[in-house]
Amino acid sequence: MSNNTKEINYNVTGMTCAACASRIEKGLNKMEGVEEAAVNFALERASVKYNPFSTAPADLQRKIEDLGYDVITEKVEFDITGMTCAACSARIEKGLNKTAGVSNANVNLALEKATVEYNPTLLSPDDLVKRVEKLGYGAREAADENPEGKADYREKEIQKQQRKFILSLILSLPLLWAMVSHFEFTSFIYLPEFLMNPWVQFALATPVQFYVGKQFYVGAYKALKNKSANMDVLVALGTSAAYFYSVYLSLESLGTNEGMTELYFETSAILITLIILGKLFEARAKGRSSEAIKKLMGLQAKTATVLRNGEETEIPLEEVAAGEIVLVKPGEKVPVDGEVLEGRSALDESMLTGESVPVDKTAGDEVIGSTINKNGFLKVKATKVGRDTALAQIIKVVEEAQGSKAPIQRMADRISGIFVPIVVGLAVITFLVWFVWITPGNFGESLEKLIAVLVIACPCALGLATPTSIMAGSGRSAEFGILFKGGEHLETTHTITTVVLDKTGTVTNGKPVLTDVKVIDGVNETEFLELAAAAERPSEHPLAVSIVEGIKKKGIETNAKTDFEAIPGYGVSALVNGRKVLIGTKN
Repeated sequence: MSNNTKEINYNVTGMTCAACASRIEKGLNKMEGVEEAAVNFALERASVKYNPFSTAPADLQRKIEDLGYDVITEKVEFDITGMTCAACSARIEKGLNKTAGVSNANVNLALEKATVEYNPTLLSPDDLVKRVEKLGYGAREAADENPEGKADYREKEIQKQQRKFILSLILSLPLLWAMVSHFEFTSFIYLPEFLMNPWVQFALATPVQFYVGKQFYVGAYKALKNKSANMDVLVALGTSAAYFYSVYLSLESLGTNEGMTELYFETSAILITLIILGKLFEARAKGRSSEAIKKLMGLQAKTATVLRNGEETEIPLEEVAAGEIVLVKPGEKVPVDGEVLEGRSALDESMLTGESVPVDKTAGDEVIGSTINKNGFLKVKATKVGRDTALAQIIKVVEEAQGSKAPIQRMADRISGIFVPIVVGLAVITFLVWFVWITPGNFGESLEKLIAVLVIACPCALGLATPTSIMAGSGRSAEFGILFKGGEHLETTHTITTVVLDKTGTVTNGKPVLTDVKVIDGVNETEFLELAAAAERPSEHPLAVSIVEGIKKKGIETNAKTDFEAIPGYGVSALVNGRKVLIGTKN
């Protein structure tokens, strides 16, 4: 990447198969100033490396939208201070619009407000505030009156597909009933006479075809408008052929007493129902693919207590700046990566290392954000905040792994790019072969074979299975603490013959557990455990807690009166029923 090259990511909706991703890639790569564009269908993300002197992020977004797809953006409103005239508002507006990731910015001088539409994968509201401040003005995010209203678009997609599937299923089942009753081996099935009426079938199939199936027509139109084809084209062609041929037969049968066994309303309706079910599974797969990342983000502290002007102030995690003094109390999460200035404690770092035994920390030691402070008070100097923390880097690795293309996926993408035209051609050839040679003159049966080729051979499985498996695999492994740097590494895991582990916590309980008790000759084990449990009971150290719990499970009393003193870094000293007990390290 040259010094003048920048990279930007867009979340893209409307893609239905890998052919869509390939078309966006080609369209972006043809633009002046674009050095490289890569589109991941499963993640619904487009990554573009471009020269900012030749093209702008807004132009890239418009290109994606011109190709018939939508770019997910977020809109935020700011209160602006310091503006004195129209030139001020124009300057802020121009500066924001030039910011990589901003698709549109509008500044109202009279209301002293700025409305910005931006790319959430590249920018945050804090970044926009800093941009305005750099221009010499003040900015503050306007209060959100309805924060609950910003539902996740993936959840909305799942709910939409679920409603469509239920409606389609209700309308299609009677048609399926009518179809199955025609088979010889199912002649015993009762079929209400009205279901054989072509206009009843028409009434059931029409909402499925044009309401539930509207998304396929819209997708096909956008694809054909841009001189390409995708899965929607196949579905729209196949189901429309069956539906409109059935309408034609129904009109032709008016005034006659001919049977209606040649109708194909059930074919189009059931196909759409099954494909909508597939869309529902697809939406759920995409929604679940980010669960691992959400869980990792959930490990982060939400707030931090910082020392400002000699006073303790609790602030959102996002507002902590590098160099600030952060106070971490017992039981709290360390909010940022930093260095201990004062205090002594044991930190549970199992979320990062897998080790169940807490690590003792004192002045001069480094601490990692999102680890848990078990028993002491720490004063920490923040060294890495925000995207620079260790956990943020782990999240980035997981995201990049889920978005990376394995060699097999790149091959699938290339095949999907030419798959649709080939399938359409094969469907036409199939129709002609059946109509001319196999069943001469039988239009209905020939059409049925054409529909089968069009719909069954659609490239959704080819284009979706590979990227979805990479997402699911890397996401699921992340839940168990196993991270992959890229899809190619995940693809080669089947060749692994030996796994070497250097972390005991990886293959144990993940927390300290008392396993064995060994006493020297002449010492009563029960008495020894009573003294140990009584001495350790007041301690908050995880090893002390595990010892007490283990002794309790043996049915030994642990409530003896104790004078307790913790010796940081070494262990404890206690006076139990007049007997002095020391428990700690060998040193």
